[in-house]
Amino acid sequence: MHMSEVNQQSLGAMAYARDWTPDMVRAEMDALKHKPGALLPILHAVQNRIGYIPEGAVAIIAEALQQTRAEVHGVISFYHHFRTHPVGSKVIHVCRAEACQAMGGRMLEAHIKDRLGVDYHGTSADNEFTLEPVYCLGNCACAPSIRVNDDIHGRMTPQKFDRLADKLTTSALDIR
Repeated sequence: MHMSEVNQQSLGAMAYARDWTPDMVRAEMDALKHKPGALLPILHAVQNRIGYIPEGAVAIIAEALQQTRAEVHGVISFYHHFRTHPVGSKVIHVCRAEACQAMGGRMLEAHIKDRLGVDYHGTSADNEFTLEPVYCLGNCACAPSIRVNDDIHGRMTPQKFDRLADKLTTSALDIR
C-alpha cells in the first residue's frame, strides 16, 4: 500500500522515518502529481511518511511541480500543520482556545511544559514528545483538552496528564 493511501487513524501509531531520501519524496510525488492542486496532497504525504517536510524535499517538490522553492515554502509556512523539523514519537497538542482556558487550560499548559521540560515547538530530551499549541480541538464541552497524535483527551488535569505520559513513555527494559 502506498503511504498516501494509509488510513489516517493508523498514522498516530506509526513511527516516522528519521532518515529520509529523495526517492521517498519522489515516490509520494509520483503517486499524486497528476492531481489538480497536487502540492497540498504531496506535502501531506511527505510529512505522513517522513514525519516532517525536510528542507531538501522542497527543491525536489518545486522542480517536479514547476514551481519555485519560495512558492512551496510559502505553502508550508502558511499552514501550521506542516513541520520542517523532526518531532518526537508522540506529538501533544494543547488546546489554547477560550473554553479550555476557562477550565484551567493555562495551569495544565504550564504543568505539561514543566513535566516535559520543553516549550511549544520543542521536543523532549528523550525524543518521546513534541509539544505544539492548537487553537481548538472541537472538544469544548470536555475542556481542557489535549490531542496526542490522533487521540483527543478531554477533562485533562495535571494528574491525568502525568498518568497518560507515563503510559505513553517508552521504557528501556533491563534483560538479565
